[in-house]
Amino acid sequence: MALLDNLKWRYATKAYDSTKKVDQENVDKIIEAARLAPTSSGLEQFRIIVINDQKLKEKIVPIAMDQKNIAQCSHLLVFAAWDKYTEKRIDDIYNYITDERGLPRGRFGSYTTKLKALYLPQTAEENFAHTARQAYIGLGMALAQAAELKVDSTPMEGFDNDALDELLGLRSKGLRSVVLMPIGYRDTTNDWLVNMKKVRIPKEDFVITNK
Repeated sequence: MALLDNLKWRYATKAYDSTKKVDQENVDKIIEAARLAPTSSGLEQFRIIVINDQKLKEKIVPIAMDQKNIAQCSHLLVFAAWDKYTEKRIDDIYNYITDERGLPRGRFGSYTTKLKALYLPQTAEENFAHTARQAYIGLGMALAQAAELKVDSTPMEGFDNDALDELLGLRSKGLRSVVLMPIGYRDTTNDWLVNMKKVRIPKEDFVITNK
């Protein structure tokens, strides 16, 4: 029940106490939870950019619809995904996997050939739609780990992706921003949501049973 209790505790924090910082050990745990997330075909199609520089966070505020909690938070995690699949990216991951497992390179050649046949003919936008979904799996793991550590967090899609990509130089790294996750500690005085009841639709409406 610990995980469920943690999820009931967390909420999308609207205001952070800028005087309170998350210990690096806990930041590392949150990132590690995302790194351990499952991804389609084990390709690990997303990366996390960790931002704790105050001036850079403040530059992101206008890019993110003037959401001030970005400037207030301890650290801002930017989840960014591959802009497209390439033969090299697929091969690099599977070469690394086989090397780490002490297997000969090419051990999964028939499978990677199928992956290339599936993804490489697609447009870059079709590729990104798929790689971005993998980032959300990592986001979910990171949110849950933050809640376990009693670190507050806010998943955010409300930002200008192209402007953020340019600011952080993501395109040159073959990445595109997907979602933001500020972390820190709630400002109980100024957060309008902090004392409100957590509301979800009833289970009987959420679960559809195939009879």
